[in-house]
Formats: sequence, structure tokens, C-alpha cells
Amino acid sequence: MSNSEPFADDESLFHEGELAIQTRTGKQEQIARFARHAIRPFMPDQHREFFEQLPFMAVGAVDEQGWPWASLFAGKPRFIQSPTETSLNIMSSGADGDPVKASIKPGAPLGLLGIELHTRRRNRLNGRVSDADDNGFSLTVDQSFGNCPKYIQHRDTEFIRDQQSHGEPNIIPAQFDQLDDKARDLIKTADTFFVSSFIQAKDNPKVEGVDVSHRGGRPGFVKIDGNTLTIPDFTGNYLFNTLGNFLENPKAGLTFPDFTTGDMLMMTGAVEILWEDHEEVQEFEGALRAWRFTLDHGLWLRDALPFRSKLGEFSPHSLSTGTWQEAITD
Repeated sequence: MSNSEPFADDESLFHEGELAIQTRTGKQEQIARFARHAIRPFMPDQHREFFEQLPFMAVGAVDEQGWPWASLFAGKPRFIQSPTETSLNIMSSGADGDPVKASIKPGAPLGLLGIELHTRRRNRLNGRVSDADDNGFSLTVDQSFGNCPKYIQHRDTEFIRDQQSHGEPNIIPAQFDQLDDKARDLIKTADTFFVSSFIQAKDNPKVEGVDVSHRGGRPGFVKIDGNTLTIPDFTGNYLFNTLGNFLENPKAGLTFPDFTTGDMLMMTGAVEILWEDHEEVQEFEGALRAWRFTLDHGLWLRDALPFRSKLGEFSPHSLSTGTWQEAITD
């Protein structure tokens, strides 16, 4: 079989957790038909070109203690290159102190999300590290597929320095196990964050492994209660990559980028799914289900991003959903 051919008809493209939620929602047969055309073991040319023009991408990984993390790796266009339809070379090693950077080693599974904020385009890629050094890493593709543009806010991106410079040198990441006022303020005003999830790649590494995904909404769509965050799950592509991983392995890595300062708030912790009949889900406009994240530990990466990004317009899909303040007062 050549690299350009799709998965075989008898190959499963989803693991048990994903299939369970697809079945729960009555979408399994529909998604099975869709996946045969949309999920590939290679990148089509438009995906390869898309990754190469990006100024940043989200990366999900798992540390040695089994905690997932999500991060953003940045660079001016062409810092990602696709020499073949089954490989990517990323010429960025991430910021110092980034747990995702520390997890990138040959053989490690990674989840990638290419996202272009000013066009609201995004493509997903899951794979495994084939090579890594201080300048970046290479990835071999396991799955490649597009995502819909829902809930992506329009933003313009402007670089303020070279991508290989990660802010002031010798700044030690600030670690924490409690959310402080600064973290709460960023989360309260956030309209965008990224989440990483995973299951161990045991029986089928092309299906099992790490996913990283985007979450967007109006400011106030993430509820804070002590060290616990509650996030609504809106209508999407019904693949349930993230929630399916949660069902099998209830852990998540979250990163909230501060697009005005370049800081990244990174956290990892435990997850609980709130199903469609849960009271809080029913109260939130646009939510089909939700999930709770309870912090285990996290860190601040100061000035980790070499770019700044200004909000343009909210996604129409985001504007059609609610906030927790509205859910409480209605």
C-alpha cells in the first residue's frame, strides 16, 4: 500500500472510549462513514501547505509521571516543514522549562493541532517522534484530519522577536498547586485555551496516543471553583477524541495563552465528564455536556511566546453560546 492510500476498510480508526461516546450520542455509524474519507494515515497536500504557513501550533505530550500537557510552539512561517506526506519537521524546541519540550523524545507519541486564527482554519495530526535535538524534532504521521472552524476567534498575529529567543534568559518557571489571583484573572477573561488528553498506546498505536484540541467561547465560558474548572462541551465534529480519551484515562493538560504578554498558564490534573442530563449542563446555553478539571499542578511560562495577538471578531458560533454567569442568573 502506498502512503497516499486510505486506511484499510477493516481498520478501526477509533478506540473504545471514542466509540462509546459516539454510540451514546447515536453518531457512530455516521462518523464511521465520515472517517473513512476524512481521516488518513498521511497528510494531503493542502494540509502539508497549511502547516508550513503557520506562525504557531499546539502540541500535546505526556511526561514521565503520566501527566498530559498542552503547549504552543511558535515560529515564523516555514518553521514547520513537510518533506513527505507522512512526516513533519518542526524547527522549534519550545520554551525552556516547558514540560512538553522535556517530553519530546524519539518514539514519544504527540498530538498536534495546526490552527490559523485569522482564517479560522485548523487541522489535527497525531504521530510519533522520529528524531529530536536542541533545535527541534521530526514527527511521523499516524492520523491526519481536518477540524471545523467553530469557536475560533479571529486574531491577527505579530512577532516581536525571533522564535528561537524565549523571553528573558534564566527565568525559572513559576510552579504552583493552587490557582492564584493572576491565574484566575486570565481564565475568567479567556476566550481560547488548548487541551491535551491521551490513552496509552498499547494495542493500536495509530489510534491510541495523544490528542490536543482547541476550546473557544465567550469570556466566562470556563467556571472557576477553587482549583476546579468546569468547561461546557459544545456541538462539534462528533469524533470525541478528547472526551473519548477522558473516558478511558481521566486526565487533561490545559494551557491558557495570554496573547497580550506572551505568558502561558499550563496545568495538568484529573477530569470528570458531566453528561447531558447533568443540571449544570442543562443550565448552560449551547452545552451538550461538560467536563470538570481539577488541578494537580501547573506552572507559568513567562514571555514564552515570541508573538502577540489582538482579538478581532468572535466566532459567530461562540456568540451563540452562554457564560456561567448567565447560567447562574437565568
